[in-house]
Amino acid sequence: MVTVADFTNEIRPTWCPGCGDYGIWNALKRGFVKAGLTPQEIMMVTGIGCGSKMNDYMHINGLNTLHGRALAVATGFKLANPAMKVIVVHGDGDGYGEGGNHFLHAARRNIGLVDLVENNHVYGLTKGQYSPTSRLGFITKTSPRGALERPLSPLALAISQGATFVARGFSLDVNGLADIIAEAMHHRGYALIDVMQPCVSFNRQMDYDWYRERIYKVEDEGHDPTDREAALRRALEFPGGERIPTGIIYRTEEVPSYEEQVASLLAGPLVNQPLWVRPLEEYRELVRENV
Repeated sequence: MVTVADFTNEIRPTWCPGCGDYGIWNALKRGFVKAGLTPQEIMMVTGIGCGSKMNDYMHINGLNTLHGRALAVATGFKLANPAMKVIVVHGDGDGYGEGGNHFLHAARRNIGLVDLVENNHVYGLTKGQYSPTSRLGFITKTSPRGALERPLSPLALAISQGATFVARGFSLDVNGLADIIAEAMHHRGYALIDVMQPCVSFNRQMDYDWYRERIYKVEDEGHDPTDREAALRRALEFPGGERIPTGIIYRTEEVPSYEEQVASLLAGPLVNQPLWVRPLEEYRELVRENV
């Protein structure tokens, strides 16, 4: 039987004391166990940022990529081996800023992977610049008079572009987040999990108390996650309003994943298929044609 200990290694995180990444770290391990998965069945692809060091602190298959390119690399891995459960773990800057184009297309394609975004509404690793999800007027080193840009609404954007599983968690609600992760790991297509988390060093305005006053669970209000229009209304509550919905906002299993439709994968994962090489004579013919 798989336990949390199976996903634990001897490397201790170097995050700031009180960082929301600790809650996400524990929720991931619990979520994998709840999903009945072993470390060998999961591939964790990460970007650049504080939380993108997640796979260093777990006993799991892991690959650390370039800033903003985690989804692109994860897409390639999923297409090469669809049998693996692929999860991307990165921050709001990496996922919605540098990687915003990949975010849109992953949702549009409905590629079968989990995209967990640690959303602390600031760039933490690079010392506190405002991010795509920072609140209007947020004062930082790069916005001393307050951020002029309106914050991105990632949940609404994902739903509008075709994502088939859209959820929000809270790093302090470890068990609730673990439940969302467990369900997302077995979802048919693209699954976005936007995780609210405090940054105790560079975004002290949005601390744990700030979140406690605003967060609520959609299931407590009878939300139907299969209703797309209702899901969009919930998704648009934050940013903009003062209530932050958490839980599974939207879910449908009716849309096939991208990899289910790729003809070359009908014979099974590419990693299990024999390597096809053109006959040597074909190469010689090409040379003769171009001499």
